[in-house]
Amino acid sequence: MTTATGPIALTEAVQGALAKVRDPASGQDILAAGMVEGLTVRDGLVQFALAVPRERATALEPLRQAAERAAGAVPGVLSATVVLTAHRPTPAAAPTPPAPKPAAPRGPAQAAAGPAGQGPLLLPEVKHIVAIASGKGGVGKSTTAVNLAVALAAQGHKVGLLDADIYGPSLPQMLGSREKPRTEGQKIIPIARWGLSAMSIGFLVDAETPMIWRGPMVMGALEQLMGQVAWGALDIMLVDMPPGTGDAQLTMSQRVPLAGAVIVSTPQDVALLDVRRGVRMFEKVQVPVLGLIENMSFHCCPNCGHRSDVFGHGGARAEAGRLGVEFLGELPLKLEIRELADAGTPIVAARADSPEAQTYMAIAARLWDKLQGKGASQHAPRFVVE
Repeated sequence: MTTATGPIALTEAVQGALAKVRDPASGQDILAAGMVEGLTVRDGLVQFALAVPRERATALEPLRQAAERAAGAVPGVLSATVVLTAHRPTPAAAPTPPAPKPAAPRGPAQAAAGPAGQGPLLLPEVKHIVAIASGKGGVGKSTTAVNLAVALAAQGHKVGLLDADIYGPSLPQMLGSREKPRTEGQKIIPIARWGLSAMSIGFLVDAETPMIWRGPMVMGALEQLMGQVAWGALDIMLVDMPPGTGDAQLTMSQRVPLAGAVIVSTPQDVALLDVRRGVRMFEKVQVPVLGLIENMSFHCCPNCGHRSDVFGHGGARAEAGRLGVEFLGELPLKLEIRELADAGTPIVAARADSPEAQTYMAIAARLWDKLQGKGASQHAPRFVVE
C-alpha cells in the first residue's frame, strides 16, 4: 500500500519534499538542480541517487542524509534509500581540458590516481584487494569468500570483506549479523565479525528491501561502501563480487587497484564457459587472475561414504591448465558447509579441524603467498576423503 490517492500522487509528494532540500553551495533545491536521478517509488519504497561532482562527494554526505530524511518523512513512504553517485561533471572552469594522464599501475594499493576522469583510487590504506568472482550465480562464491576471509584472519592478517553484490547482498546472513553500523563523523564503521571487518549494503537497508536500481546507482553505492567506510589499514580485502561481468566489475577495476581475482566455479561445462568469460574480462581490464577454485567438486554420502561426482569432477582443474592460471583447490558439496553458512557461522570458524576448513585455510595461505610474490606451490590444496 502507498497512499489513498495512488503511487503517482506519492511520487509527486516525494518530489515536493525533495524540492525543499537545498544544495548549500548553489542554493538551488536538489530537484531543480537536476541532482536527483533514477527516482523510483514502488509499494512505499523510495530509491534514488544524488548525482554530484566527484570532488564534493564526501562533503555532500549531509545533503544525502537530508534528502533521505525528507523522502522518508512523506506520509505513505515506508522506506527511503539514497546513494551519492559521483558521475556528474564538474562545471568547466576553462574551455580546454587537461591532457589525459597515463593509466595508473596495478598491484598493491599505493597508486594515487585512477583512470582519466575517475579521480583518485579508493581504499589507499589496503595493501592487497582481491576480487572473489564467478561467471554465473549459484556456484558458492559468497560461501567461498567468507570462509577465505575468516581463514586469512585466523592466519594473523588484518582482513576486510566487502559485499559488492548490491542486488543480492548475502554477507549479513553468512556472517550471522543484522547489526546496523554506527557512524563517526561522515564515516561508517564496518561490522566486526569473526576477526575481520565487513560491510554490505545489506547492513544499511532492511533485509526485504529490493534494490531496484540502474547502473549509475549501483556504482554510486559501491563507491560509498569503499570511500565512506572507515576501513583503516588492512593487509588484505576480499571483495565478494556479483556474478557476471557487469557494472560492479567495471567499477571495481576502475576505482580500486585490484591485486588480482580468484574465480569460483562448479565442475560442469556450462559453468566453465562462464569462467572463460570471467578470465577474459579481467585480462581486458589488466587484473591478474590469481587462480581457480572448484566448488561442489564431489559429494560423499554421510551414511555410507559413497562418492558421487554430481556435477562432474576436475573440470575447473583442467580449465585452469588450459587458461594458464593456477588451480587453487577443490571443495566438496557438503550439507554442513551450507547449513553453517546459513546459520552465520562459517565452517572455518565453527569446525576449524574439519577437512573442509583445512582446505579453505590452505587456499588462503596460498593466496597470501601469491600476493607476496612467492613461487608456485608443488601441489594445489585438495580435499581428501578419509
